[in-house]
This record gives sequence, structure tokens and C-alpha cells, in this order.
Amino acid sequence: DVQPGVDIVIGAATEIIAGESMIVTAGGVDSHIHFICPQQIDEALASGVTTMLGGGTGPATGTFATTCTPGPWHIHRMLEAAEAFPMNLG
Repeated sequence: DVQPGVDIVIGAATEIIAGESMIVTAGGVDSHIHFICPQQIDEALASGVTTMLGGGTGPATGTFATTCTPGPWHIHRMLEAAEAFPMNLG
């Protein structure tokens, strides 16, 4: 334990990392984003966000920013295009 009264469960899939003298968190989750432009990933990472969930496809501005092309094919293509970014997207 690194905190009194907290039991840490370690399972078969748990990854152990060295954390001496550090504060380690999983990062923030932004659950309401619009996929407007890839630059928002840099801004999110700089503020500690590591997971972004949302809809809408871009690039778009103004009232078009909330437009979302529906359907599994479009969502799959959008997520596929974002695989190179260091962000959890959904």
C-alpha cells in the first residue's frame, strides 16, 4: 500500500510501474467532445486528458461543428484515421 486504508488489487493483467517519488494518475476523461480537428488532441494532452469520447466529424467550424455523419462505417474510418495519435478515442 502507498496510501493508508487503501487495498490495491493486483490481477494477472496489471502492469506494475516504478512510481517512487511520483504522483501517478490515469489521466482525465473528456466525455463530450466534437471531433473537429486533430489539434484538439495536443490541447487535451497538455491539460492532462488522456481519453476523449464524442461525436461529430471535422474539420468544421461554427454550426457545422456538431454535425455527425452517422453509421458504423464512418465511425470506423474516423477512429482508424486517429490511430497514430497518443490519445484514447471513442
